[in-house]
Amino acid sequence: MGRHKEQGGARQGFDVADAAPLLLDPHGLVSGWTAHAERLLGHGAAEAVGRKFADLLEAGDAERMEDLLHRCRAGGDWTGLMTALHRDGHPVPVSVRVAPATAPQGRPAVLVLLSELGDGARGWDMSRGVLEQIVVGNPIGIAIVDPELRYVWSNAALERWGGGPGRSRLGLRVADVQPGMDSEAVEERMRHVLETGEQVVGYEYVGRVRSAPLRETAHMLSFTRIEDDRGDPMGVYYTVVDVTDRHRARQRLALLDRAGQYIGRTLDVMTTAQELADVAVPGLADFVTVDLLETVLRGAEPVPEPLAGSERVPLRRAGHRSLYEDLPRTAVDSGAVVSYLTDSPPVRCLTTGESWRQEQLDPLAVEWAAGAPDGRESTFLELGLQSVMIVPIRARGVTLGLTTFFRRRQSPFDPDDLHLAEDLVSRAAVCVDNARRYTRERDAALVLQRSLLPRRLPDQDAVEVAACYRPADELTGLGGDWYDVIPLAAARVALVVGEVPGHGIDAAAAMGRLRTAVRTLAAIDLPPEEVLAHLDDLASRSARDDGDGEGDDGGGGGGRGSSVGSACVYVVYDPADGRCTMAAAGHPAPAVVAPDGTVGFVDLPQGPPLGVGGPPFEAVEVSLAEGSTLVLHTDGLLAYGGDGVEESGRERLRRALEGMARELRPSCQAVVDALVPARPEDDVALLMARTRRLASEQIAAWELSPDPAVVADARRTAQDQLSRWGLDEEVKFTTELLVSELVTNAIRHASGRVRLRLIRERTLVCEVLDGGASAPHLRHPRAMDEGGRGLLLVSQLAERWGTRFVPDGKIIWAEQPLTTPPE
Repeated sequence: MGRHKEQGGARQGFDVADAAPLLLDPHGLVSGWTAHAERLLGHGAAEAVGRKFADLLEAGDAERMEDLLHRCRAGGDWTGLMTALHRDGHPVPVSVRVAPATAPQGRPAVLVLLSELGDGARGWDMSRGVLEQIVVGNPIGIAIVDPELRYVWSNAALERWGGGPGRSRLGLRVADVQPGMDSEAVEERMRHVLETGEQVVGYEYVGRVRSAPLRETAHMLSFTRIEDDRGDPMGVYYTVVDVTDRHRARQRLALLDRAGQYIGRTLDVMTTAQELADVAVPGLADFVTVDLLETVLRGAEPVPEPLAGSERVPLRRAGHRSLYEDLPRTAVDSGAVVSYLTDSPPVRCLTTGESWRQEQLDPLAVEWAAGAPDGRESTFLELGLQSVMIVPIRARGVTLGLTTFFRRRQSPFDPDDLHLAEDLVSRAAVCVDNARRYTRERDAALVLQRSLLPRRLPDQDAVEVAACYRPADELTGLGGDWYDVIPLAAARVALVVGEVPGHGIDAAAAMGRLRTAVRTLAAIDLPPEEVLAHLDDLASRSARDDGDGEGDDGGGGGGRGSSVGSACVYVVYDPADGRCTMAAAGHPAPAVVAPDGTVGFVDLPQGPPLGVGGPPFEAVEVSLAEGSTLVLHTDGLLAYGGDGVEESGRERLRRALEGMARELRPSCQAVVDALVPARPEDDVALLMARTRRLASEQIAAWELSPDPAVVADARRTAQDQLSRWGLDEEVKFTTELLVSELVTNAIRHASGRVRLRLIRERTLVCEVLDGGASAPHLRHPRAMDEGGRGLLLVSQLAERWGTRFVPDGKIIWAEQPLTTPPE
């Protein structure tokens, strides 16, 4: 074989992918010619087929062909460098692979692969050893199959894919040498290449092969058709590259990406734990359990020493997922307690915070978890579990629980699987801890909410009430809006609706201060305008105490948790005569639904918001017919337009109230649903009160002259009325004393008219009106004092007593329970 002295060029070595294959009979005559060979040497198929291949080579290489053919007939092969002759006579340096093969008809043949050498390879001494490294020693698996998809040649690298040495493959098909793989899918690509001539590059096969029967592998295959001189297919030439590592890396990234999408979509601890188990099956394991400490589920901080003084460590099964239907039946249900022995691997991982892996479980060992529904302990053999990983759930330096991964039929867990599991669990651990922290904060917020808003509206006979509250802070359920119903003396009731700027816990805290103040002011029975005046002073004083508005958030309030800028409407309804007195501070006026269904709005003067200063508050008094519905609401109810219609909030509220049902509670909810979205931007509170009237027989009143002699008459008159009401002697006796003391005090210390009134409702109220403007006060007389014991006696006899001022004087009232409830 001669040397070639041309210099330059870019191609070097034996390029198997570009090699021109051709077939020779055992005597060296060309029996199969390809278009690639024609492009390389310029001879057409008609010229080449039937001609000696030696005639296409330079003289020195032609003389060696007989020895090479003899070697192939003996089963050997050869790789080396030759110089072929182009049809136009110029030499073509080629690398040559000569090997025994089988012709399509099953006759012996010789396969020749020609690959043109670039100019840069000319002058190289391409020994057989070098070419064997390029072709035979190529790490890429290479094979040629005939039109029947039977092997006619393969290199040594293909043996690593399984199926035995190349000689044992001859005449067999893929299914024969790889019985465990999906041979139909591979042969389908081969047939497609044979039929169309289209090259298939980069087909990825994922499955199990004979070289790795216990684990899933991935190989990249490329297919090219080999044609004869007429362009008819002679077979398929294909290459195989092992891309398992790349495939597994891609799977790991996909699993972590899926975890980022699906884990932590809620702030519920149990849901987050179940999402972790769902993501890990089947991508990483066949069966996954997630167990958390009990304190984590409650939102509390994990206990530093969960093992102290116990043989078993209880955890809560927060989630599990299985690839097989039979396995969950033996597992602990989600939410149930599962206990682990203190010397078991799960508890060691829990205490040390380190992961643990075992490629092969002891089949006769009993599972570590106790608490299966049937109470029976199963062995790992019975469960079919073969390999395990345990990864602690740790976030922010604290261990929250454990995640256990099992495999049943897949290959055992390897170190790469453990690293993937740790990455997966570490991402989920942050979500679990966030959910735990949210649970703690939300529970605290709900406790605050329950302490601020009425758990139930008080029993009273003045009005029928229903309320609805929809906060803007969906997560905590807290806001700055509130409502209240406060029973007052003489069967009256106070209705309150208000709002504090802002949302969340800060606004709720400020709201709680105002609500407490309102209840305190209502207890001393101040008129509505005076209640608002005191609230205004309280808001201003709180702002000054908090630092004159430091930390103002720009929202109109005085800072975090400030009540400055709050709004409130305070209403007092008297069922004795239907009079309703109200005042507002920066708050929408109430609506009134008449008994006939017509809707109107109270003409209520608007006072300034609390704490901002301005003119004094004014009250109005209206008379409501029995069965009227008073509608108090915060401004969030009117903040949302409907279907693009330009309509004021009042008109939308009017339309919603006109269609309300007779039942008050569903009507209240229906109005909020009609006017407010499910997730409002502002808190909404709605209080609806349907008025009642006391029957005339429940009230008895007498005008008295300011003469001490009428005291005895007042006692007798009251006794007669109590007899008509059918009250017992104990009530009569107590009432006689109360009437005597109250009327005596009014005549002795006041001036003008005196009126006695008895009201029989849930309690019996005795009240005396006089024209005096000074409030009486309780005295503690000494033993020798002749007077000063009147109100002291009243306070001892009555369950409650008090004073309220009216335009024509003051009323002192005393209330006592009735042993016989009213009909």
